[in-house]
Amino acid sequence: MTAKQKFKVVALGAFDRVQYPWWGIISAINQADDAEPAYGQGWLAYAKRYGTTAADSTIENFMVGAIFPVMLHQDPRFYESGNGKFFRRTGYAISRIVVTKGDNGHKQFNCSEICGSAFSAAISTFSYHPKSTFIRTRDNPHLFIPSDRTLTNTASVWGTQVALDTITLVLKEFWPDLHRLTAKKHKSEAAPAPFAPQKTNP
Repeated sequence: MTAKQKFKVVALGAFDRVQYPWWGIISAINQADDAEPAYGQGWLAYAKRYGTTAADSTIENFMVGAIFPVMLHQDPRFYESGNGKFFRRTGYAISRIVVTKGDNGHKQFNCSEICGSAFSAAISTFSYHPKSTFIRTRDNPHLFIPSDRTLTNTASVWGTQVALDTITLVLKEFWPDLHRLTAKKHKSEAAPAPFAPQKTNP
């Protein structure tokens, strides 16, 4: 893949319509867990979490799928195994987090994934994640919330991104099978029933 192709593939995936509800689900989970409490609660807080989630995902996608692969001459694509049973294929998909192919076709340590996601986590955490602030609660009108711009939060964001990427790779491994099963089912349902001639009395 050329550098242009790598950026094009990431751009198409990063802004795919599936991403928008996915970001909404993650934001809702973070809201329920009161992740980064400086955002508070309510719809405005949810919008802030949604924006942060979308930005984290987009930056990470470009770092892992385009910027680092271009710099390190690595292939960001996932190559489906398709061989073996469920656990073997799942193990293969998970291993692609740390193993990838270079542009020369040889296996390499997946520095684009590990380093790219770490770099994107650092950018997002120390740029637009909440600073220390005071919020108003029912029990305390001036509750101090420490900054989320910490190494601990950076590591948490990094781990979350790598975990989500791992889940994505497992889904990519089995998606062709699910697609074939779904297409086969729809085909059988749409097939017309065989013609059975009616019996007539002699």
